[in-house]
Amino acid sequence: MEEYIAFSIAVFTGFFAITNPISNMTIFVSLTQGADKATKHSINKRANFTAFIIVAVFVLLGKFIFELFGLSIPAFKIAGGILVFFIGFEMLQSKKSNVKNLKNVNIDENIAISPLAIPILSGPGTIVTAMNFVSDATYIHIFIVILIYASMSLITYFTFRLSDLVVQTLGNNVISVIGKVMGLIIAIIGTGMVIEGIKIAFDLKY
Repeated sequence: MEEYIAFSIAVFTGFFAITNPISNMTIFVSLTQGADKATKHSINKRANFTAFIIVAVFVLLGKFIFELFGLSIPAFKIAGGILVFFIGFEMLQSKKSNVKNLKNVNIDENIAISPLAIPILSGPGTIVTAMNFVSDATYIHIFIVILIYASMSLITYFTFRLSDLVVQTLGNNVISVIGKVMGLIIAIIGTGMVIEGIKIAFDLKY
């Protein structure tokens, strides 16, 4: 039981850092600026539901994808860790990640699918993180990952619902600081994935 609790905490922390609902809230505000409440609600609901489906599919088919393409767990952990690290590093440098390019986006309900659902909410970093958690996991671990990402989708949904109020209350500077802290956590998670991959590849215990 303790193993599952520790695993659940690790998964929640990883997803919270990589999906970054607080930082993405400002993106949602900018993309839906000028839209009425009904439109914002529709975009919010579609974006989070679509993101959940995308991640759930990768979680469920992760082992099949590994077998189909002959991927090794160490290689995936190292490559994924490098990708996650650079996303966090870009956030620390106050740069927009290349997987979150928001230029020339029209304000309509299609933004719920792109760029909100993918690549912002379920981009490469999120997918890599999800598949990393289930790359050598049991079905119980897979269920936990899906359940926790579902909870993250709900958290993001309610965060977006309260976006206008939160931005007005906290201010952009506070949200920027929170974004940098999330970037540091993401970079640490990526480094940990690389170290874990090296340990498995060379059968190291420490």
